Amino acid sequence: MSRTVSAVLLCAGLCTLATGCSEAPAATTTSPGNRLSPQTIAEGQRIFRFDTFGDEQLWTDQLRMHEVVQTLDPITALAVGLKVDADALPPGILATADLTDPATTVALLKLDAVVGVRASVDAGNRITRLGITCALCHSTVDDSVMPGIGRRLDGWPNVTLDPGRIIALSPAVPPAAKAVYNSWGPGKYDPRFNIDGLSTPLVLPPAYGLLGIRNETYTGDGPVSYWNAYVAVTQMGGHGNFRDDRLGIDIQHSPDLVTARLPALRAYQLSLRAPAPPPGSFDAAAAGRGRVVFAGNCIGCHVGGNGTDNNSGRLHAPAETGMDGAYAARTVNKAYRTTPLRGLWQHPPYFHDGSAATLEDVVAHYDAVLRLQLTDAQRDDLVEYLKTL
Repeated sequence: MSRTVSAVLLCAGLCTLATGCSEAPAATTTSPGNRLSPQTIAEGQRIFRFDTFGDEQLWTDQLRMHEVVQTLDPITALAVGLKVDADALPPGILATADLTDPATTVALLKLDAVVGVRASVDAGNRITRLGITCALCHSTVDDSVMPGIGRRLDGWPNVTLDPGRIIALSPAVPPAAKAVYNSWGPGKYDPRFNIDGLSTPLVLPPAYGLLGIRNETYTGDGPVSYWNAYVAVTQMGGHGNFRDDRLGIDIQHSPDLVTARLPALRAYQLSLRAPAPPPGSFDAAAAGRGRVVFAGNCIGCHVGGNGTDNNSGRLHAPAETGMDGAYAARTVNKAYRTTPLRGLWQHPPYFHDGSAATLEDVVAHYDAVLRLQLTDAQRDDLVEYLKTL
């Protein structure tokens, strides 16, 4: 039972969305002569924001989360990291809304304002069906109205979302599984718990800046659409097909509500750019010096414009970079890819398991493990450079 009910939330690395705007991004070139059309990207945006892939079969039929959400007031929902899209709200509605009343949550769902959650509501304002979308874990908001309510910042990992705590609210989850879920904490999710019964949760990574990236997972399991399909079917509970003989997984549904949507979803993902660092957030002179330090010590793995040597097929054994190998051991490759450096200022903590709380911790880790022998000034300058990426 615990393995079935744990296949619930989006794991690290699924689809992404445009940063902070409602409009579809401009057409994007994926390779010479291959330009993504605005229409395809817009369809991918719709899929990302609003398509549940039929995962109500899990969230409603098995986990009975519609019953839980029916009793959840907005203050509690915001406390577990759910977000509200202010652009979906009628003007002035929040001025009179009672954020302590579960009925307000239902009203927000009827407006499609709860980011990443879709619900069907009957005439009696009872939730009858509930599912999730890609945006649940891979969108946040700018808090322009209040914490947790604002304009979408999609593609940004929802670092305050507590997936495990949300899953543990289900009346269908047995006590032993609840304990595991509640141990993960905000911004973390284990995409294999329902596969092997182990628990080494990952930090939800940023999902922007995928253009030119070969494999969108910490362990380089497969390309973007591979991971989208894996998550949609095995984690979200979508009504689709996924097969990987390396993992012994073969899930088939009819109709398949996932596979035909993958090309547009991928197109949308590839159109998304990493957010620029806020003005004044780094010391420009120090960053210039730090770039020289980076070129002399880091560029062997964080190569080229993509920032990863995984594009050439390289993976790294955990001991090579001083990483905890517990998660890698549960995967096909048993190793980690070099993570592309994109929008680092935006998404602490760092490393696959969140073991580095700050960029200072990242630099100190590699200085020690790789014996770089950096001076204190070089460390500081390197941190300032990383803030610019």
